Amino acid sequence: MTSQETQSDAATTPPIEEPAAKTRAARRLTITLGVIVTCQLMVSVDSNVVNIALPEIQSGLSMSAQALAWVFSAYSLAYGGLLLLGGRASDILGRRRMFVWGLSLVVIASILGGIAPNQGLLIAARALQGVGFAFAGPAALSLIAATFAEGPHRARALAVFSMVTGFGITLGLIVGGVLTTLSWRLVFFINVPIGVVTVVLAQLYLTETQKHPGKFDLLGAILSTAGMVGIVYGLTRASTEGWSDAVSWAAFLAGVVLLAVFVFVERHAEQPIVPLRLLSQRVRAGAYLSFVLLMISMGGTYILLSLYVQNALGFSSWQAGLAFLPMAVVQFFAARRAPKLIARFGRRPVLITGVVLMGLEAIWLSTTTASSSYLTGILGPFILLGAGLSFAFVTLNMTVLGGLEPRDMGAASGLLQGTQQVGLSLGVAILTTIYQSSQHDDHGREALAHGLSTAVVAAVVACALALVVSMFVIKVPKQPATT
Repeated sequence: MTSQETQSDAATTPPIEEPAAKTRAARRLTITLGVIVTCQLMVSVDSNVVNIALPEIQSGLSMSAQALAWVFSAYSLAYGGLLLLGGRASDILGRRRMFVWGLSLVVIASILGGIAPNQGLLIAARALQGVGFAFAGPAALSLIAATFAEGPHRARALAVFSMVTGFGITLGLIVGGVLTTLSWRLVFFINVPIGVVTVVLAQLYLTETQKHPGKFDLLGAILSTAGMVGIVYGLTRASTEGWSDAVSWAAFLAGVVLLAVFVFVERHAEQPIVPLRLLSQRVRAGAYLSFVLLMISMGGTYILLSLYVQNALGFSSWQAGLAFLPMAVVQFFAARRAPKLIARFGRRPVLITGVVLMGLEAIWLSTTTASSSYLTGILGPFILLGAGLSFAFVTLNMTVLGGLEPRDMGAASGLLQGTQQVGLSLGVAILTTIYQSSQHDDHGREALAHGLSTAVVAAVVACALALVVSMFVIKVPKQPATT
């Protein structure tokens, strides 16, 4: 071979190998993102798929109404109570490890729930599902922050994450309705094959992030878990027993006191569960507060619309799921568009747009009357809610996870999902209480419409407060344009 030929080969080889290497890297990142968001899809689906099956579960296992309530509460308490600990665990023990361990526990718990011969094992299985997701969920979100560089790539990944979250909620309603017609046990078994495949792919494609060795703040872990459990339990109980219930108030106030003590302890802890430096930046603290406020609006409105389309409009469970489908479709396309809008206009305008759209959705619902049909009274708010959620949540996720030190990504993710859970529980408790009290024990269509239109005023207030925070607290620089 001549010198000239050798030089020619050396000059032409890189352009051939480099595109191939880039293609392989891009394919691996795509699979990585798919694995991560599948976990979030399971979390979103599970929040509704079991709830739809509750009547069949009650009759199948001859459960009392009080025991049936614990099928929901056991999951909520375990999930909400352990999110902060789960987030910190992924920082210390490794994000892929906690992702795999958490999903593996979900698979085991789902098998136990599917074969449960009595209510005791079923409730225990639901609690275990909550524990598994409390560790896997923060690990999944922090893996996005650790895998995708800040900027357009992370924005697109978070857009997909938000897209899957909205779609999963609707999918849970549809899948739950269909599976329940066959057997309520299938709503548990559906997690098994998906979870097993996801765990296997996680071992193959997820790269373990750098661990940040340390010891767990035991006192902080106990206080944060007990405080979150108290708040979530108090709010969950208040949604069914009302705000006049002494136990609800006792649990809620005890949770608040425990979290106040937790904050004091964390200020002096050598390695805190939640580093308070996460809240020292005004922008990030404002983003966390906005999440709470928007989840109050979204969570409460969502549960009311689920009840309204079935009780007032006469939809079956699976028809109710289909009724939510337009919202999921709009959320899908809005989430795809959000990164480009953020790159062009900056985060703040996109965030404000999302909050305004959610506020308009709640205002529209406040005009509901007995003559309002799905097309005239519900479809429009669904479209506004889907677009608003995507614009607001993609932007807030980017704000919370932006500029983090690697050692804090898990803790920040756990705190983010913890604030969402508190906001969700608070929204459900407030709006359902108003909804039920405004009906005056009348369950006719006119009373149901009045209950909905009255309750969503609280959602309007929450969105208004979120708008104030978005305009005057969250001020972030414009992102560079996507190349």
